[in-house]
Amino acid sequence: MRIGLIGTGRIGTFHAEALSRHPAVDALLLADADLERAAGAAARTGAAAVPVDGLFTGEGAAGGPPDAVVICSATSAHAGLIARAARAGLPVFCEKPIALDLPGTLAALAEVEAAGSVLQLGFMRRFDTGYGEARAAVREGRLGRLHTVRAVTSDPAPPPAAYLPLSGGLYRDCLVHDFDILRWVTGREVSEVYATGSDAGPAMFREAGDVDTAAALLTLDDGTLATATATRCNGSGYDVRMELAGERDQIAVGLDDRTPLTSAEPGGPGAPAKPWPGFLERFAPAYEAELDAFLRVARGELANPCDGREALHALRIAEACEVSRRERRPVAMTEIPGG
Repeated sequence: MRIGLIGTGRIGTFHAEALSRHPAVDALLLADADLERAAGAAARTGAAAVPVDGLFTGEGAAGGPPDAVVICSATSAHAGLIARAARAGLPVFCEKPIALDLPGTLAALAEVEAAGSVLQLGFMRRFDTGYGEARAAVREGRLGRLHTVRAVTSDPAPPPAAYLPLSGGLYRDCLVHDFDILRWVTGREVSEVYATGSDAGPAMFREAGDVDTAAALLTLDDGTLATATATRCNGSGYDVRMELAGERDQIAVGLDDRTPLTSAEPGGPGAPAKPWPGFLERFAPAYEAELDAFLRVARGELANPCDGREALHALRIAEACEVSRRERRPVAMTEIPGG
């Protein structure tokens, strides 16, 4: 297969390295608005660097256009690139989000559906072994009636200040992963949210109109209660967990010898010797698995495991949380367009 990848920043280069090792990839074309950056990534991965336009037209790329496209560009470019690939009949893998707002998301999905093309979204937690086991435990009834879910996403350090105004905010950029995986693991929909946030940390969050720490209480359509918390300021390390409690048993995802959590009990577990430093390290196998799945989807060997409508559901929950935080009230999901 010939694979085109657009966007050679941190996650784009990480994906390019994985694709360069994949046995199904015969040729890898890397494109970026900064062609010099694309050339640097190409040199490291044995790929070819091409302009973004050349990726779609085949100009400047020996062998012509790719068979499928992976989008890792700036978020503001996602929707336009998805639409362009759809019109070209190319299967697309895109890092979340499709767009930072519902109108942009819905417009891009309309392009994909009109073209009858494939769009897989990058919610890598669906490919993590622990979350997969949790999903099986819930679906097989091993926990009994599920009554409580607790999701945690804690980054060890804030992103650059320039990133914040472009990120969509903590709910859309970070907690959207928790909202997606909550639906995927439990098989239930969120019916109502109540969310709040704090900007008491670094001043750059207040300046961007964002929060550095957030919490949401989500009521699922079967009455299960879930909490989702996130922070950009977790100095002990990268901490992503999910706890699921039922009438029969309870389990935890993300609890291992690298979880940056220290027991306050005498004789309890101490601080890990090597805590997770970030998402790329924690979810490296999941990232590779989702790209492998995309290549199989593009070849017609596998049903799409995370299509664009799944991203829409998660974004609607994030939108509801933003309304709740701003208006200081519970928000029913029926209030949010796009359902």
